[in-house]
Amino acid sequence: MTELVLIANSSDGTISTLRLSRGSDADSPADSAELEVLATSGDLPGCGTFAVDGDRGLVYAAYKDDDGSGIATLRLDRESGELTEVARRPAEDKMTYLALAHGGSVLLGAGYGGGVGLTWPVTDGEVGEPVARIEFANLHCVVSDDEHAYFVSLGDDLTAQYALASDGTLAPLDPPTVAAPEGSGPRHLVLEGDDAYLVTEFSGQVIRLTRGADGTLSSQEAVSFVDPEQELTHSRFGADPLEEHLIWGADVAVADGVVLASERTSSLIGAIRLEGAELGEVVGFTPVPQQPRGFRVTDDGRYVVAVGERSQDAALLEVGEHGHLTQVGTAPIGNGANWVRILA
Repeated sequence: MTELVLIANSSDGTISTLRLSRGSDADSPADSAELEVLATSGDLPGCGTFAVDGDRGLVYAAYKDDDGSGIATLRLDRESGELTEVARRPAEDKMTYLALAHGGSVLLGAGYGGGVGLTWPVTDGEVGEPVARIEFANLHCVVSDDEHAYFVSLGDDLTAQYALASDGTLAPLDPPTVAAPEGSGPRHLVLEGDDAYLVTEFSGQVIRLTRGADGTLSSQEAVSFVDPEQELTHSRFGADPLEEHLIWGADVAVADGVVLASERTSSLIGAIRLEGAELGEVVGFTPVPQQPRGFRVTDDGRYVVAVGERSQDAALLEVGEHGHLTQVGTAPIGNGANWVRILA
């Protein structure tokens, strides 16, 4: 079984393409999995997010250069791993998070600096003019299940929720937002069936939300993913987490029986056991590349690829019994790595 792994190297303005190879047998040993570097591509200053249309072999990557912010469309050669640019279009804000919906015909973006959320129609890889625009403070994430779009605002401590039409237009749900705890700094959100899991940057929690038939979110339980032995304290907007030894949550994903969340000050990923869909106890903390802003889980939930903003290596980890993570390999990448996506 072979998958491709794409990693954004923000400081270099490039995207690394790696091959994740492993046995096709579900009982294959962990040491059969390995990462191999195929290519490093792109002229994408500050690239920290991209969205992948695997069916069409297209990648939509955000950048910011001397001429401003924009989105580049790149074509992926799955054999060589090379990315070839085919188009660019400007964007009013540097995108922090990009996602695709409706079979790749709609691109959604969240801009942290300007607090702008946008949607664009996409035709044959060409990104059109925006068709919807929203504003919330420090938007950090947008995800979609095609019918709905969810924009996470770190600055306003909320998730804004919308019906998403096939043309990219947005209509607020009722209620239009769902609150996170004040000062928690909600950051990234992952959808998992009728549930969703939200990671907070300042309080270091994973919050489970349930999704109603109309797509609206409702907050449920919350569990800390911060190792108590690190003695980190609650952070706040504008603080320096490393200097003040504060919580600095980053990314979230669901693996085999656990929810994983990364904390950058300690450079650990915490694993929270799932009891059905509900959050259970923390089962462990695993060291990963320094300052882990981004990581991703394979579709079958068996492996994790994690990167750190202060490391030039990607780590491959196996999800073992009871959700414990074991590193089984590494591969060299670029500087400032902060975004990972895996293509089956």
